[in-house]
Amino acid sequence: MKIEEYEAAVEAILFAMGDSVELSRIAAALEISEADAKRIIQSLSDRCSASSSGLQIIELDGSYQMCTKVSQYEYLIRIAKQPKRHVLTDVLLETLSIVAYKQPVTRVEIEKIRGVSCEHAVNRLVEYNLIREVGRLDAPGRPILFGTTEEFLRCFGVQSTDDLPTLDAEQVEEFKQEAQEEVQLKLNL
Repeated sequence: MKIEEYEAAVEAILFAMGDSVELSRIAAALEISEADAKRIIQSLSDRCSASSSGLQIIELDGSYQMCTKVSQYEYLIRIAKQPKRHVLTDVLLETLSIVAYKQPVTRVEIEKIRGVSCEHAVNRLVEYNLIREVGRLDAPGRPILFGTTEEFLRCFGVQSTDDLPTLDAEQVEEFKQEAQEEVQLKLNL
C-alpha cells in the first residue's frame, strides 16, 4: 500500500472510533509495525495542520484521536448550541491538582493534604470524567485509588501527566509559607 492509502485508513479509523485509539491497535489494524504506524499518523497530522482542514490529530498518552481544531469551535456552537462547559471551582482545581500529581491517590490522602472533606469534589471530578477509579489500595477497607483520565489530558492540553509543570524548591517553600500564614490567620480569629 502507498502512504496515502495508509493515511486514509488511519483517518477512517480515528474518525469512526471517535475516542482515542492506541498506537498498537492502529498498527495491528494496518498490519504494520508501531514505528511505521507512528510515522503515518505523524504524516497525516502534519497534512491536517498544514492544510485548511478543520480537523487535527492529537496524541494522548500513546493514543491518537481526531478532533476539531479550536479555530472552528464557533461554527460548531452555531450548529449544535454551546456544549455544557463544566466549571472548575478552586476546590475542584485544588483536588484535581492533588490527584494529577499524587496519583494513584485515595480520597483520605486527598483530604489529609487539603485538610477538609473532599467527597463532593471527588464525585464531581468523576462526573466530569477528569478522574476515575484506577484500582484499590491493598489496605483495610480497600479504599479506591483515583487517577486522571484522557479527558483530563485533553482538557489541559498535555500528552501525558509527565508534561505537567513542575515546581522548583523555591516555589514549594513559598507555598508552604503562604499555607502556614493562612493557618495562623485562622487560628488568630
